[in-house]
Amino acid sequence: MASDMNDYFNKKKSEGSTGKKTTGGSGGNGGGKGPEFPKIDFNMGGKSGIVYFIVAVIVILFLAKPFTIIEEGQRGILSTNGKYQDQSLLPGLHFIVPVIQKVYVVDTKVRIINYATRIEASSTASGILNKRAVTVLDKRSLPVSIELTVQYRLNSEYAAQTISNWGFSWEDKIINPVVRDVVRNVIGKYDAEALTQMRNDLGTEIEAGIRESVMGLKNAPAVLQSVQLRDIVLPQKVKDQIERVQIAKQEVQKAEQDVQRVKQEALKRAAEAEGMAQKARIEAQGIADAVTIEADAKAKANILISKSLSKQLLELEQLKVQGLFNEALKVNRDAKIFLTPGGSTPNIWVDTKNARQRTTAN
Repeated sequence: MASDMNDYFNKKKSEGSTGKKTTGGSGGNGGGKGPEFPKIDFNMGGKSGIVYFIVAVIVILFLAKPFTIIEEGQRGILSTNGKYQDQSLLPGLHFIVPVIQKVYVVDTKVRIINYATRIEASSTASGILNKRAVTVLDKRSLPVSIELTVQYRLNSEYAAQTISNWGFSWEDKIINPVVRDVVRNVIGKYDAEALTQMRNDLGTEIEAGIRESVMGLKNAPAVLQSVQLRDIVLPQKVKDQIERVQIAKQEVQKAEQDVQRVKQEALKRAAEAEGMAQKARIEAQGIADAVTIEADAKAKANILISKSLSKQLLELEQLKVQGLFNEALKVNRDAKIFLTPGGSTPNIWVDTKNARQRTTAN
């Protein structure tokens, strides 16, 4: 046994030496064998099947992705064999059964629809849609374009029912038709000329109509945040007519202002004349009052004088007249005196020298 082993190793050694020489002599291109690499033995016995199974399961799970993550502001609609679950999935990590179950993520954040006459470029921001302005007919069938902004969001409480009933294009089936229908009904009640003057009232009426229509749907699929009436675009002929009316109103206002100014001036002059007349009346009344007072004073004086007259006083007055007559005789010897009966005064004398001399009474 030992000799056999020695012969085997000696043979191997000699083959190795021969191989080296051959390789060296031929530059490695000879008939000798190349280097041998170690072989890996995958035979792990009975445990290899289990390992292969675990690796396969991990790969399948990784590719099938049996979980989903719902972010804040989103809800997940779980579909099992094509049937939606009534309750939507809340934000967080959720595990599902691959192939059998699938999760559709819907956005519950506020969304915006801009209705504009001119859409310059499509909005790239998430949740913002641009649509053509709502064109309606007014009371006289004139076309009017209404520009507004509608803010809304999916009702997270009934998100699953909304998607199940309306589909993923629910806003095109709910918000857009409701907005156009309500705007058409509101604007159609008024004339185009009156719309610009009723802007605030129209905005309030449109928002109330849209809110009532959306919230009146089953399960309230959407929550309306706000409706902003941005502009009312009228036809050019209506604008020209409104401009003419405004110019006419301005002219009427100017005429009314001129009339008011003339009235004010007339009232001012009337007030001045009334003041002057009042002044004259007051002055005349003052003069009349003065005359009355003077007459009353004289009457009272005469009454007092008449009460104070006596026989002796009359005789005294007669003496005074006699004295005056005596003075007159010194100048005119032809003067005559007439005494009133009873010796009352005044006495009358006549200058007989001058026939034209007027009779003088004292």
